[in-house]
Amino acid sequence: MSYNYKRLSILIGIDMLIVSIGVYAAYVLYYGGVLLISEQWGQLGAYTGISVTVCTVGMYGFKLYNRIWHYASTGELLSIVKAVTVTCLISWLLTSVVTGQLVPIPLLVQSFETILLLMGGVRFAWRVFRDSYFKTNVGKKRALIIGAGDCGTLIAKEMKFDKSSPMAPVAFIDDDIRKQNLQVLGLPVYGGRDKIGEAVERLNIDEIIIALPSVLKKDISQIISHCKSTKAKLKIIPKIGDLIQGKVTINEIRDVDVEDLLGRESVHTDLQGIAEYVEEKTVLVTGAGGSIGSELCRQLAPFKPKRLVLLGHGENSIYAIEAELRLKHPDLNVETVIADIQDRMRIETVFAEYSPQLVFHAAAHKHVPLMESNPSEAVKNNVFGTKNVADCADRFHTERFVLISTDKAVNPTSVMGTTKRIGEMYIQCLNAQSATRFAAVRFGNVLGSRGSVIPKFKEQIRMGGPVTVTHPEMIRYFMTIPEAVQLVIQAGAIAKGGEVFVLDMGEPVKILDLAKDLIRLSGFEPGLDIEISYSGVRPGEKLFEELLTDEEGLASTKHNRIFIGKPAVIGKANLEFQLSLLEKALGKDDREIRRALKQTVPTYRYTEQEQQLVLV
Repeated sequence: MSYNYKRLSILIGIDMLIVSIGVYAAYVLYYGGVLLISEQWGQLGAYTGISVTVCTVGMYGFKLYNRIWHYASTGELLSIVKAVTVTCLISWLLTSVVTGQLVPIPLLVQSFETILLLMGGVRFAWRVFRDSYFKTNVGKKRALIIGAGDCGTLIAKEMKFDKSSPMAPVAFIDDDIRKQNLQVLGLPVYGGRDKIGEAVERLNIDEIIIALPSVLKKDISQIISHCKSTKAKLKIIPKIGDLIQGKVTINEIRDVDVEDLLGRESVHTDLQGIAEYVEEKTVLVTGAGGSIGSELCRQLAPFKPKRLVLLGHGENSIYAIEAELRLKHPDLNVETVIADIQDRMRIETVFAEYSPQLVFHAAAHKHVPLMESNPSEAVKNNVFGTKNVADCADRFHTERFVLISTDKAVNPTSVMGTTKRIGEMYIQCLNAQSATRFAAVRFGNVLGSRGSVIPKFKEQIRMGGPVTVTHPEMIRYFMTIPEAVQLVIQAGAIAKGGEVFVLDMGEPVKILDLAKDLIRLSGFEPGLDIEISYSGVRPGEKLFEELLTDEEGLASTKHNRIFIGKPAVIGKANLEFQLSLLEKALGKDDREIRRALKQTVPTYRYTEQEQQLVLV
């Protein structure tokens, strides 16, 4: 016999007993305990049998046997009142008809009151028992919940009733003064966000849970700032959609990420504008297996391109994004191409076969220290690979070409940044004589991308430290992968040709502060529990990244997060000559390559040691 069948049988049996007791008690109370005459016994038997049958069927019809009563609330109480009211009236009418004798109205009222009291009392007594029986917090982490609204109370309930929960709710924090100093689920609302530090210290809080899925990100960032001053580990409920879809459970609570610290609102994309230039078009994404390229594919897929061509050099990453897209978008026409953008003939074959109308060029070598050690590979991929793809876009009449660039291309101090700047310069020259609209989109560090500092910090914290920071004054701009890609796609929609779009990266972040925040939010104290060490500025790195070159002005667009750097005037003949010198330098040593890069991009700056090597 299954658990549900046993449970249903027990509940029906209890209700049948309750109804029998209720009807009998009503008769005894009504007649004052006097021995009943045979006629009254007959009516009592009929009334009891009919009431038991009707009430059982009625309770089943009102779905009261499907409720989990240790979560019972006013909703369940109202359902019981409705069910008992309806079934008692029906039983009273049927009994009067069957026996041919009207059951006294006071007797009906007394039976109704007794049945309602017993049915409701038994069920809520079970809830009280569960509350007290399972209220064992021994060995559990003490949790402070920020937000005493629907989401916060749901989380608190689950913590209280789930024996396997590693946390036990202790109190709430809420800015609503109408809730402060009151109790929710028997837990005190300690005060507003300004009381977080005091609550953590006085209540010995181990973990703080932010249960405010609909609050603006800037408010979340401010709340996190209050929490950082404590030693409690910080967690958060992801988003309002999880609450709406009923996904708010202990398992959905996650650690606070760096994007929560940034305090920026989500990008609002002009969906109609994107749909117009993507829908029913063949779209080629190079570097489709990478962090940016794969996210481009995910966000382009819903706009129903005629065909989405995924081009990449690594077969595993291309296979992974292809499988994901086919699963989520079974009707999407996805084509996969394994190719190296340095292979010009192969790229020409791809363009000839697919004739892409839109190209998003995300393929690149981007790791700064690695490219310092391997400058020839950076040049071959980021310069001549980009040239191959751009030339093919021009030759095969692609409508739009968007180059994914970087803030490291501005007054570069690295080989990687310099090669990306040359890529920008080349497509600007090509745009002047091509029917294709060429544009570049420039942004800073992307949270969670391969090689990003954040996963490295998290792993170092997990291992117990130390967390390595290059320099105490190192500052960087940060964006999340989805918001960066949304702005890239949006920039492609408004491109007229020749622009270098600059994305609004918000306020720059000091890497040292970022490391300290991550340590604190993991429940540790920087310098005490987790050490911070300095590894020194690596070759090619700058302390502060710039977004514009000196010759580029800044113009706004209709999108409040995208700006345009004024296209620089670049002589095509001179650039092609410099590229030919750069190509010849590939067969020589690294000093020759750096010298050729310097001639092509005069703003390229070396460290002192590198300057001496190049001048030798």
